[in-house]
Amino acid sequence: MVVIDGKALAAKMQGRLAEKTASLQAETGQIPGLVVILVGENPASQVYVRNKERSALAAGFHSQVVRLPESTSEAELLDVIAQYNADNNWHGILVQLPLPAHIDEEKVLLAIAPEKDVDGFHPMNMGKLWSGHAVMVPSTPAGIMEMFREYQIDLAGKTAVVIGRSNIVGKPMAQLLLDANATVTIAHSRTKNLAEVVKQADILVVAIGRAKFVTKEFVKEGAVVIDVGMNRDENGKLCGDVDFAQVSEVASHITPVPGGVGPMTITMLMEQTYQACKRSLKK
Repeated sequence: MVVIDGKALAAKMQGRLAEKTASLQAETGQIPGLVVILVGENPASQVYVRNKERSALAAGFHSQVVRLPESTSEAELLDVIAQYNADNNWHGILVQLPLPAHIDEEKVLLAIAPEKDVDGFHPMNMGKLWSGHAVMVPSTPAGIMEMFREYQIDLAGKTAVVIGRSNIVGKPMAQLLLDANATVTIAHSRTKNLAEVVKQADILVVAIGRAKFVTKEFVKEGAVVIDVGMNRDENGKLCGDVDFAQVSEVASHITPVPGGVGPMTITMLMEQTYQACKRSLKK
C-alpha cells in the first residue's frame, strides 16, 4: 500500500514554480500577480488566505491581500474586483469563500474576469472544462490529477467513482477523469446502495464532508483512494471522509489527511496564476 504524499509533491512543484517564475521575469520582465480578497473575519478563511499569501511569495509572485470588513456592501466588493480586472499587473483574482450572507456569491464569481479566475469557478471556465477545452480548472481536482501523474496511476479504461457533486470538487473531478478516459460515476448522499456502487471503483475520490464515512466495506481490494475531506474527529483531530486506518488495509494507494490533497490545492492555484500570466503575454 502506497501513501500518496501530497505535501512532498506540493513542495517539489512549488520549487519548480519558483524557478519558472524567475525565468519568466528574466526573459519578459513580467511577474505573476495574485490578489486575494477577504471579506469579514471567518477564522478558517483567515488561515487559508495566509497560506495562499505565503505560497505566492515563496513562488516569487506579486501578492496582495485585500481585507474588507464584514459590513462591506456587494457594490463595494464588485468595485474592488473591477479595479483588479482592469489592472494588467494582476493575473489572478481570488475571492475567499464563504462570503457574508448579504452578498450574492454567484454575482461576485461572475464579476471576476474569466482569464483571471484562478479558482476556475466562473461559468465560462466551467463550460470550457465540460466541453473538453479546460483553461482554468478548480484547483483541488487539478491537484488530484497531478497526484495521479506523479504516482503513474493509469486512469484509462478504469472505473472511477466520485462521491460528492459540488461545483468545486465533485463535478469538475468527474470531468477530468472522463478526459483521462476513465468510466465515471458521480455518487452522493442520495445514491441508493451507495456502498455497492462505490465498491465497483478502481479509482475512488471522496468529497462528501462526513468524517470517516467511507470504511473498508466500501472499497474494492487494490483501489486508489483519494480523500478530499477535512473534518474533526471525536477527539478534535483532523481527519478525512475516509477511515484511513481501515481503508489502508485494502487500498493500493491512499491519501492521508492532513498532508494529502490539501497542499496540492494551493500549489495548483499558484500554477494557474503563473499560466494566466504567461497567457496574458501572448495578447
